[in-house]
Amino acid sequence: MAVNLTKGQRATIDESVKMALIGLGWDPNRYAGGHDFDLDASAFVLDKSGKVRSDDDFIFYHNPDWNNHTIWSTGDDQSGGSSDEGDDEQIFIDFAKIPDWVEKIAITVTIYDADVRRQNFGQVSNAYVRVAKVQNEFDTQGDTVIRFDLEEDFSVETALVVCEIYRRNGQWKFNAVGAGYQGGLAELCRTYGVNV
Repeated sequence: MAVNLTKGQRATIDESVKMALIGLGWDPNRYAGGHDFDLDASAFVLDKSGKVRSDDDFIFYHNPDWNNHTIWSTGDDQSGGSSDEGDDEQIFIDFAKIPDWVEKIAITVTIYDADVRRQNFGQVSNAYVRVAKVQNEFDTQGDTVIRFDLEEDFSVETALVVCEIYRRNGQWKFNAVGAGYQGGLAELCRTYGVNV
């Protein structure tokens, strides 16, 4: 049975979750802009300062595998949201392989070329993130243990910090952040210390 969270709530990820699938989904609203919505899920691996230690600690479509399959993305859905009920993008985390210096993993979603395409998260609905317990990297469904539906209406934002997975007293926890930013991916990179 999944724990359903609202913005600002936190939950402990059960210790039985050795490998997690972070599934993200959304539905673009109909609009007359003539472009697909290309939303991109990314992860920032952060130390105790809240920053990356190097640019390699940023997992995204051009750097999909971090630390030899410790955290990895399954790829970029450029179609703007699937028509079925499944996740649009997925990130896997193998908790057993995460180095001790990692304090937090920020999971984000940005809109590719948002300024040129005149798109923002006000044009996206039904966004969610879920944490699922999986048996291996080939399990793309898993057993959902935490779910966070982003119900806020983001009117001008082009980047979202969806959630944070962080370590506290030896346990992994989930923080339902749901914070919007203007400036897209570049702004998130600056926030977390990635050179842009």
